[in-house]
Amino acid sequence: MKHVEIINQPSIEAERFTLRPVRRSDAGMMALYTGDERVAMGTRSIPHPLPPGTVEAFIDRALAEDRTEDVWVMDGAAKGQREVLGVISLSHLDRAQSQLGYWVAPGFWNAGLASEAVMALVGANPLENKSIFAEVFQDNAASARVLTHAGFEYIGDAESHSVARGANVPTWTYIRKMG
Repeated sequence: MKHVEIINQPSIEAERFTLRPVRRSDAGMMALYTGDERVAMGTRSIPHPLPPGTVEAFIDRALAEDRTEDVWVMDGAAKGQREVLGVISLSHLDRAQSQLGYWVAPGFWNAGLASEAVMALVGANPLENKSIFAEVFQDNAASARVLTHAGFEYIGDAESHSVARGANVPTWTYIRKMG
């Protein structure tokens, strides 16, 4: 198997894990976790049930040279945890801005991993953003707390389509101004 290394996407150290670029070998664990209805329902783009090949296509896009989203895996292997604990990403927008997205595997919920990942990524600011946006579904107060804990400010209500829910869902939108 050919090893693909993403040169322009750094690994970022957090206390309990490393944020590292996604690998093709992550597909099995990612499919297991994203196939969980609870994970899919908390995102805009993960379908449920998860069709075959969805995770592999996501990884292909994440590894592409012309990608529009940088994806990191929360990898706890070096610290005695699972290799894949969750995923965090920055979707590229214009004017030095990105949109943050993340999910954590249900077995690791309520352990502060999402907060740690968001704070590590924001602290590193690998895309040299001037601002980072995020949105959470209004029925996910835990994710709203993750964002406010990481210095994001609420800027308004909106709605986004959730593929898994097959509906538009009310959201809270946040911004973190950098520097």
